[in-house]
Amino acid sequence: MLSEITRFFINLFLSKDLRKKLIITLIVLVFFRLLAHIPATGIDRTSLQALFSGSPLLSLLDVFSGGTLANFSILALGLGPYINASIIMQLLTYVIPKLDELSKEGEYGQEKINQYTRFITVPLALFQAFGMYSLLKSQHVIPQLDILRLISLILTMTVGAMLAVWLGELITEYGVGNGVSFLIFAGIVSRLPVIIGQSASIVQGEDVLKIVIFLILAVLIVGAIVFMNEATRQIPINYARRGSRVSVGSSYLPLRLNQAGVIPIIFAVSLVLLPSLLGQFLSGVANVRVARFASDLAQTFTPQSMIYNVVYFLLVFGFTYFYTSVVFNPEKIAENLQKNGGFIPGIRPGKQTVEYLNKVLTRITFSGALFLGVVAVMPSFFQSFIGVANLAVGGTGVLIVVSVVLELTRDLQAQLVMKRYDSFLGR
Repeated sequence: MLSEITRFFINLFLSKDLRKKLIITLIVLVFFRLLAHIPATGIDRTSLQALFSGSPLLSLLDVFSGGTLANFSILALGLGPYINASIIMQLLTYVIPKLDELSKEGEYGQEKINQYTRFITVPLALFQAFGMYSLLKSQHVIPQLDILRLISLILTMTVGAMLAVWLGELITEYGVGNGVSFLIFAGIVSRLPVIIGQSASIVQGEDVLKIVIFLILAVLIVGAIVFMNEATRQIPINYARRGSRVSVGSSYLPLRLNQAGVIPIIFAVSLVLLPSLLGQFLSGVANVRVARFASDLAQTFTPQSMIYNVVYFLLVFGFTYFYTSVVFNPEKIAENLQKNGGFIPGIRPGKQTVEYLNKVLTRITFSGALFLGVVAVMPSFFQSFIGVANLAVGGTGVLIVVSVVLELTRDLQAQLVMKRYDSFLGR
């Protein structure tokens, strides 16, 4: 096992193209983390740190901003507006026929949809910047600003959000892995020492049994994430000579149990946090009824509440099916198989193959969606027992970190295999 890992890293280093991609990714990540430590003006950092240390909700939101919100940097909005814009665009693709047709036009169509997503990101970033200012002002973290300084702050945060999107796209195009997931991964990793330190200080001196149970659960969850991300359903594929029914070769079509990866978690958190943020935003209004309703809404959707976890689970479950339908197209798979003379034993090519793939994909996606939902909400149910307030943050963070690492490793292995194949053909 150790020799295989060593050989893997040696091959990465020897590959000029992959080495270049890794260097570009590292440079972008370093630049992103440097920008994440440039604070916006007019912030009471002591009050800000006290607010985040006492709010698991804001700490969870900071995880998905890429670690830029806790110090209210110029990238404070992080990738949140872009993620929400992506959700809106993917929903519109199912509603608007022209967008659906555009999504099926290959690379050109995907580029146009990405361009529309960026356009939607700008107004969302403006709105979220104003909302964040109002929230922090109500908590006395930021003072009342005059109109010019307010416009300057909102524009700075909006430009920062678009800069984060650009950095993520740089990684996607010139680096390795999915840029958006990778930036969130970098933010989580940078905050893991803080989370572990806070957890250790809280459980220090407590029942040793609780600490042991916590460590066992952590190991089991990481192992389960690795197992589910690597688990596949292999569908046998046979190939025949043109004009002949005799099988001349066979292979397998691997269908992963978790086709959607970590994207459903990111999408779900972006939506499940909205009621709490809206409640905190409206809690300071002059209208007593609205303020009371906002306070009740914020209390209902705290990360420790049952309603929050039920909604969170359902969103993760639903987005897993939704995103799987986006990334995996049974009709295209069936068409490619038929063009290459491939077929599934016992299944007729064409419509029956599409129906069979849909049936299998629905069943295995159920297992993947159920697992993602359970892992996402599981840490919250152990908070009262362990006594670690930010356990939900750590659980969600570990889920994303492990998933991104596995996807990155899988992507690098695929590129190494392609390099060896090209070398074998003499390209």
